[in-house]
Amino acid sequence: MQKKIITIERQYGSGGSIIGKITAEKLGINCYNRQILDMTAERCGIAIEHLETAEENVPTSFLYSLLMSANPARSMEDNLPLSDKVFLMESRIINELADTEKSFVLVGRCGSYVLEDRGCFNVYIYAPVEERIKRAVKEYGIPENKAENIMKKADKRRETFYNVNTGRLWQDKDQYSLCLNSAELGDELCAEIIVKAYTEYNKKFSE
Repeated sequence: MQKKIITIERQYGSGGSIIGKITAEKLGINCYNRQILDMTAERCGIAIEHLETAEENVPTSFLYSLLMSANPARSMEDNLPLSDKVFLMESRIINELADTEKSFVLVGRCGSYVLEDRGCFNVYIYAPVEERIKRAVKEYGIPENKAENIMKKADKRRETFYNVNTGRLWQDKDQYSLCLNSAELGDELCAEIIVKAYTEYNKKFSE
């Protein structure tokens, strides 16, 4: 089965967002990350800062199946906490993109789970703690004395969001097609490896 969509899960400070963007540029396809949140805010008519807060809250996700239902129970969905509504709306938008675009890169937002039936090339980007702290300070402008705490909280939010919504473990590398240490390889080489692996994998199934 060819895998047309690349999903990237990443530790905070590992450079996953940058690697996703470079990968998309090399392949000549779109990369979606924060744009999904922007689309959700526009569609919901809710200020983006409120949606960002909702994304950070622990979702219950017990009605994710509504997303795939032909006749979702709108009255039930209307009563969901904002965090659940955000996940459902983001998931709809992601699936709509998959319907209209042949391939793209998706960073975060449980992409490997939301799109698993479509066949995805799933990537996990990680790096040692000390290297991620360095990146947070140098590239993200995080104060050095706060960087480790911010990193730990961000990772915890991402892990909780993923685990609760998917019923899987965010850091379980068995579920990914490719896992890369960005500190060892660098952003550019990580992107090159993803492109090469993705291209060769799909070539194998097109012959």
